[in-house]
Amino acid sequence: MKRVKQCAVLMFLTLLSANAGAHPHSFITITNQLVVADGKLTGMKMRWVMDELTSADLLYDAGKAKPGDEVWKKLAAEVMANVLGQHYFTEFWHDGKKVKFENLPTAYGLARQGHQAVLTFTLPLATPQPLAGQTYTFSTFDPTYYVDMSYEKDGDVAFGPDFKGACKVSVHTPKPNEDMLSYAQSLDKADAPPEDMDLGKQFAQKVTIACQ
Repeated sequence: MKRVKQCAVLMFLTLLSANAGAHPHSFITITNQLVVADGKLTGMKMRWVMDELTSADLLYDAGKAKPGDEVWKKLAAEVMANVLGQHYFTEFWHDGKKVKFENLPTAYGLARQGHQAVLTFTLPLATPQPLAGQTYTFSTFDPTYYVDMSYEKDGDVAFGPDFKGACKVSVHTPKPNEDMLSYAQSLDKADAPPEDMDLGKQFAQKVTIACQ
């Protein structure tokens, strides 16, 4: 098996639903620009910065490759394929119903930022969603809580600077009770929480878009 298949990020992307443990062993910091066209939300430009340990094998495989080199394209395609296999690790809701995504991103890439790997991609909504007078919520998370995926600050998810609509974006970070925290922290890599528990969702930040 090739080394790239063994790297931490690909392990979490391909195996988390079956084998991954709970309390976070990998960390991804997210920034997200909401994409609008003709008054409708069309997608989200995601930027995932992986922690140094998770990044290590990816960057090893990239070696000294320059941006745009074929090795970066190959690594990006492998990582992105697994992200797609987990529906972008994202749930998007409107009026109590899930909003569907396109099966493929409109753009994606992988790059180096110091000792960290950075995945960027545009997540397109299957159907553009009108903003005026509407409220949407979404979360990006690993269902098993093996990987912590989060925004460091509220401003890390926002509309682009040219957006003129009357919308407010807020990020809610949950505070699970002590029992839930203790349970998550008790699980090791060999343990997997029950699927119906939705452990990762208990810790997932919820972003709300409220428009006038």
